[in-house]
Amino acid sequence: MEVNLEWYRVFYWIAKTGSLSRAAERLHITQPAVSHTVKQLESSLGGQLFFRTTKGVTLTKEGEVLFHYLEQAFNYVEIGEKAIAEMNQLNSGEIAIGASDTLCKHFLLPYLERFHERHPSVRIRVTNRTTPETLALLKEGKIDFGIVSLPALDKQVDFRESAPLQDCLVGGTLYRELAAGRATPIDALNEYPLLLLEAGASTRRYLDDYAASHGVTLKPEFELGSIDLLVQFARSGFGLAFVIRDYVQEELRTGELVEIPLNPPIPARHIGIATLRGVPLSSATKSFLQLLP
Repeated sequence: MEVNLEWYRVFYWIAKTGSLSRAAERLHITQPAVSHTVKQLESSLGGQLFFRTTKGVTLTKEGEVLFHYLEQAFNYVEIGEKAIAEMNQLNSGEIAIGASDTLCKHFLLPYLERFHERHPSVRIRVTNRTTPETLALLKEGKIDFGIVSLPALDKQVDFRESAPLQDCLVGGTLYRELAAGRATPIDALNEYPLLLLEAGASTRRYLDDYAASHGVTLKPEFELGSIDLLVQFARSGFGLAFVIRDYVQEELRTGELVEIPLNPPIPARHIGIATLRGVPLSSATKSFLQLLP
């Protein structure tokens, strides 16, 4: 059954005011138009909704049932309008973000802190996933935007380049001599125990593609779930790990890790801001994205 929603609005105000004429005034339409709408609604629903009296109108039992639900519906509409107004003023609302553990810790966290200080009433929800999983969540409508590792391609998603990323190869103190020597040829990497992210992660795919472009297939000794684990295993002497240089500056400074130069070096890439193409962003989301480089 298809009923014009405007009919319900007319019915609601008749029931609310108890008068066809007062409803007409409230809706800025004529009383005959109100009467005609009631007849259409009653015909469509198959029953009488009002009794006409000398003092106005009274709801029938069926009318009372309908009014009970419509009153709730219109109250929710009013609540929704107020909520949107508050969200536009950033006095409420929610932002849902997808990002890997590494990007959340080393890139996103300072901006989360800054935004929360400015807009404490806006709730922030962060879901930690790999780049492919983050893009899947974005397309399912479960997050507002994603912080991903580029390169990434998806016809449904817009990507904006943000901060640069530079991958590098590091090892623990056992590899100081290797770090001090000439750049290690990429085709010699498999002579050493390699620590890599698990297959499926965008960073792993990028490194595999880098190696493959030079005729090399990387054969890891360990496959781990995060950059932080790679760093810990490399510090403990388990092998050489590919990490993001900016994220291990302290370990490089203290000598816990050493960087092994590669020939050819790994090309630079970027962090990306992923949003769903053609989908409007909330005021809170727009405000947060303006903070990001």
